[in-house]
Amino acid sequence: MGAKSSLSDLDAQIEKLRERRRLLIVKSAERFARAATKSGLAEMEIPDEEVDRILEEIAARFRKEEKKGTAGATASPRRQPSGVSGTPAEVSHDG
Repeated sequence: MGAKSSLSDLDAQIEKLRERRRLLIVKSAERFARAATKSGLAEMEIPDEEVDRILEEIAARFRKEEKKGTAGATASPRRQPSGVSGTPAEVSHDG
């Protein structure tokens, strides 16, 4: 039989998970910042509401692709070569 976890053990596990969550958020933010900088979006004066709308459209597109895909394909949109994701938004806002 396994040993019972003490409250301090649980608190330590929770703290580790919080730190892991924080690191994942930072990594994700850095990834999107790199993409915005690389595409030139970071230099454009686009209102936050417009950026939010554009990102929601992109997210909806990938959610739709995940639903259409097979069981193993859910991670594939995140792993496609650069230049594939976000291209419609870049084209429509580079003018």
